[in-house]
Amino acid sequence: MKKIVDKAGAYSRDFKNLFLIGILFIFSILRIPSLVEPDWYGDEGIYQVIGMAIRQGKLLYGQIWDNKPPVLYLIFSIFNGDLFFARLLSLIAGIVALVLIFLLSKRLFGNKKSIYIATASFGILFGLPLLEGNIANAENFMLAPIILAALLLFKKEKSSKHYLLSGLILSLAFLTKIVAVFDFAAFLIFIFITRFYRNFNLKTAIKMVILSIKNRRLTVDFKDEIIFVLSFISPIIVAFAFFAVRGALTDFYKATFSQNVGYVGYGNYFLFPMGRLILKLVVLFAALLLAIKFRQRVGQAGFFILVWLMFSLFNCLFSERPYTHYVLVLLPSFSLFLGYIWENKKLFVLNLAILIFLFLVISKSFYMYTKISAYYVNYLSFLLGKKSVTSYQSFFDKNTPRDYLLAGFIKANTTSKDYIFLWSDSGQIYALSQKLPPGRYIVSYHITFYKNATVETQNAIDKLQPKYIIATKDIKDIYYLLRNYDLKMSIKNAQIYERQL
Repeated sequence: MKKIVDKAGAYSRDFKNLFLIGILFIFSILRIPSLVEPDWYGDEGIYQVIGMAIRQGKLLYGQIWDNKPPVLYLIFSIFNGDLFFARLLSLIAGIVALVLIFLLSKRLFGNKKSIYIATASFGILFGLPLLEGNIANAENFMLAPIILAALLLFKKEKSSKHYLLSGLILSLAFLTKIVAVFDFAAFLIFIFITRFYRNFNLKTAIKMVILSIKNRRLTVDFKDEIIFVLSFISPIIVAFAFFAVRGALTDFYKATFSQNVGYVGYGNYFLFPMGRLILKLVVLFAALLLAIKFRQRVGQAGFFILVWLMFSLFNCLFSERPYTHYVLVLLPSFSLFLGYIWENKKLFVLNLAILIFLFLVISKSFYMYTKISAYYVNYLSFLLGKKSVTSYQSFFDKNTPRDYLLAGFIKANTTSKDYIFLWSDSGQIYALSQKLPPGRYIVSYHITFYKNATVETQNAIDKLQPKYIIATKDIKDIYYLLRNYDLKMSIKNAQIYERQL
């Protein structure tokens, strides 16, 4: 009998491992077409240029600019802005994230089907271009560290090192994109509530915290939370110190923090600035109180998943913008929630209602990439020689062939010492032509959006005297830059102006 049980256990383990291998294979197959996509996505173009600039010694934020924390740009700098390798690393990061979600599912669920549902849904949704998983955005590199931090926290036996490592890893995600602060908040609340899991009372918990502060025992009574918080903020302080020493502290702070306040506030206006955000905070707080109240009914794993899900939903709705890749931050907790629906069938109706609510909110709030079958047909047609390069490129964006033609013109008509200036939202043209912008701003919408950017760009152009100014947009906003330039030619409605000596 013991042999039969042992064989059954071994078979179960082997099947789980085979299942994981199968999902990893499917994920990789779904992602492979992304490796040969052309340079077409504007944000990736910006990351490429910044990666090149860092490799050439430019100071991030001070001499080359974008509005995210530094880790994403450092990743691109490793490859000197080469998009193939950045996307390859994105694929590898996705594989790591998938393995970690499988391990976390095993830790959270006792039912094998729950593990399979969570892992499969994560792998397929992250592998498909539905949520822009094919693009090497910050979210792609954030998910693995966030899931690893969760895996370290959800253990039966934890020591200080688990909280330390989890906080450090989450800080890495935060320095990739600041919205990881919401995962940090979710995990911190979980750590705090589980301390009082059986007999939690909000008033009692607050009194205990106040008493600990008065008695100077906070670091003793709440050691785990303190370690978690300090380990999270320590790398962030190091980043601030680095840019302070380099003389770019103000630029770093404005780019990654203060200027994003305006970005968030614009979409969240309701009766007054940030009105929608405040409303969402109220809803989040109410939902959190309900989860705390019924924590024993949903179980510790369910409580962890639901709290993470709430904060992840708040995260992707935070800026009130419809960009598809924002949904990726919801993917780990959402996939686990799908597994939890099967795990806790007693709450099936409630969980189904939550699932329907999530679908309605996400479908109403975000654009989804719907040309999924066409995406793979386009790839296979190109691979089999049934589609021209131009036709293949045009599938992604009608302007992509133009960008490659412009890059070809620049390479053929400039030396390594010549500068060019693009009045365009296609920053990838710089990357394709292996050029850096004369100033720190890469795309036109940054120049027009940020205070003093126009004057700063004009000064850079006057100083470096680019050989060409190339406009893919209306030139009415840059007439002042063209006083020493004559129209040389046009390529697919892009105007090329050459400097007159």
